[in-house]
Amino acid sequence: MKPATAAKKLGVHLDATPEEFRAGVVSRDELNALQAEPPEWLRDLRRNGPHPRQVVADRLGVSISGLARAEITEPLTTAQIAALKEEQPEWLRRERQTREETQREEARLRAQRSEKRDDPVGE
Repeated sequence: MKPATAAKKLGVHLDATPEEFRAGVVSRDELNALQAEPPEWLRDLRRNGPHPRQVVADRLGVSISGLARAEITEPLTTAQIAALKEEQPEWLRRERQTREETQREEARLRAQRSEKRDDPVGE
């Protein structure tokens, strides 16, 4: 697979990976080996970043769209994410609330669909 796909599956920012990772292709076996026993560079990237948008969004408790609305377009390090959590800017509080509301609504709709499937017709 392409290095970009492998980096996404590993949860790391491609540009921060070693050149030899970016230059080649990654087989399924190599990916499995990296996941099972990550080398030091991979452990360091996962621990300190820079992190891709999905990881940043998850760690901040917001959506990727929320990051875009806040004009956060660059990868962030773990220290930068921690600083944002500590600072609690208005956009972060607002986006966390939006994500919570969206998740509640999605859960309500799933429950509603589940009830309809479980409800026999005519009874």
